[in-house]
Amino acid sequence: MFRKIAISAVSALSLMTGVAFAAEGGGHIEDVPFSFEGPFGTYDAHQLQRGLQVYTEVCAACHGLKFVPIRALSDEDGVQLPADQVRAYAKGFTVTDKDTGEDRDGLPTDHFPANNDAGAPDLSLMAKARAGFHGPYGLGFNQLTKGMGGPEYIVSILHGYTGEEKEEAGSTFYANHTFPGGWIKMPPPLADGQVEYADGAPNDIKHMAEDVSAFLMWAAEPKLNARKDVGFKAVLFLIVLSSLLYLTNKRLWSGIKGKKAH
Repeated sequence: MFRKIAISAVSALSLMTGVAFAAEGGGHIEDVPFSFEGPFGTYDAHQLQRGLQVYTEVCAACHGLKFVPIRALSDEDGVQLPADQVRAYAKGFTVTDKDTGEDRDGLPTDHFPANNDAGAPDLSLMAKARAGFHGPYGLGFNQLTKGMGGPEYIVSILHGYTGEEKEEAGSTFYANHTFPGGWIKMPPPLADGQVEYADGAPNDIKHMAEDVSAFLMWAAEPKLNARKDVGFKAVLFLIVLSSLLYLTNKRLWSGIKGKKAH
């Protein structure tokens, strides 16, 4: 399922660089109810596996994940691939050994390859680098309830193409109602039914965009589940400690505060 598939490279200047060709200003970003949102949200391993498949079969033609170690695919809080599948997946890449300078099959200890296209941004941290929610008036208040909206921004970009295109300055631009300025140089990367999921999940553009966006969120923050678990325990500890301090203070001062002034 996760074997690297040879596909034709897609010419892409940028996926989400934030540099618009035309006037500034982006479209509306729709909120997506990802499983990892909220203080108790966690990653959906099945969605991450589907997102990995979309990345491998589509995005990896141009975009890299150079900061993500392949061995992380077996983490219990993430994609949760078995060790043998991780080894098989790593073998699909050809890596130049730093010591010998010779090409060899990839190992789980290697990182995902860097970009295959010179103009394509690396996607390792893209879900954390982009903010989908800014309002009202650009003050970012809605980020308190919806989060930064990086994954939603990616989803909106991937299924925001209108089908229009134009030639300008010797380059082809594609209309996208989410990208700032409304025109992007990356051709539409997804098409309905482009990736066949083994679990029979919907594989239309919107669902594939959500799956790969969830995977990119994991790539940007693989320890999200552990961070939330530690945060919950820390808050619980502070509540208990505050209660004990209050009761201790009340007990210590009870003999003095209980006396009436004459």
